[in-house]
Amino acid sequence: MPRPTGRVLTLLELLQSGGTRTMAELADWLGVDGRTVRRYVDHLLDLDVPVESVRGRYGGYRLAPGYRLPPLMLGDDEALAVLLGLEAGRRTGLTTTEHTASETAAAKIRRVLPRHVAHRLDALLESVAFTDRPGEFDNPNAEILLTVADAVRHCRPVAIRYTDRTDRPSERTLHAYGIVAHAGRWYVTGRDAGIGENRTFRLDRIADARTLPGSFEVPDGPGPAQRVLSGFATADYRHEVTLRIQGTTEQIRTRLPAGVATLEELEAASGEELAPVAGEELEAAAGEGGTPEPWLRVEIRAERLDWLPPVLAALDLPFVIERPTELRDLVLAFADRLAHHARGG
Repeated sequence: MPRPTGRVLTLLELLQSGGTRTMAELADWLGVDGRTVRRYVDHLLDLDVPVESVRGRYGGYRLAPGYRLPPLMLGDDEALAVLLGLEAGRRTGLTTTEHTASETAAAKIRRVLPRHVAHRLDALLESVAFTDRPGEFDNPNAEILLTVADAVRHCRPVAIRYTDRTDRPSERTLHAYGIVAHAGRWYVTGRDAGIGENRTFRLDRIADARTLPGSFEVPDGPGPAQRVLSGFATADYRHEVTLRIQGTTEQIRTRLPAGVATLEELEAASGEELAPVAGEELEAAAGEGGTPEPWLRVEIRAERLDWLPPVLAALDLPFVIERPTELRDLVLAFADRLAHHARGG
């Protein structure tokens, strides 16, 4: 039979799961009568845990927001989920500037884990791999992240001090549409009120954020994540690449995601072929119903071109290079090297 203190902690865990718990429900879970439940609630109130009494037919007890975090009760699976989330955030760079905050939080939870649960966690962390290296990226300040998030939620302008990739500082007023985590970094996207254009900013390059009076309306159109990805795909880089690739959007996106390339399906005019594909090649490119896959125009902005030939080879789809000529030469040279290696030369 659990001791009274254990039942009080069980009551806290039940209340922390959210919502209003009826007196009958709590009494059944704890194996006591309603009078004892009220006594346990009084114990929690003595510990400054903010328990509210809800009257009415569906009344009972619930936790109210308090001035400090009450003792947190987590089940085994919940503790594993929290610790794995903290570890994933640390390894992929999606944490705040205060690395010690996640480390101390994880240490506090690990310290009270049952031994068998700790062993399960260690086994999991030893076997899981992350694509991003630990500490690879800079991380935003937690207070700045929360300030920008509040501005997004309430559609309030926010003044920021920003340093771009050339280390040039500037002060901007931003109508922030949303915050996006992408490839190990945090971004905020919205309208730069000073220039009247949409822009995306890295949150770790924002030195200060301050909410301003007023409000704005978020325009219709792509969501924040799509805006960020489109911004990457159309950013100013050294090379502008245009291709035609025969295949589905899903096939092309396996190697050229939205943050790298923009896609546009092409429609051939009557009697016109979009690319020189005929005979056996046309048959191989056809789907189950004998209809060839569509051709898509692919546009890419890139600082370098040397990574594209192996990507196009990995796609294994018919393609035509429209520009630049330099890419065509790189693809031919790459094909010659593959043929040379295949011959064992």
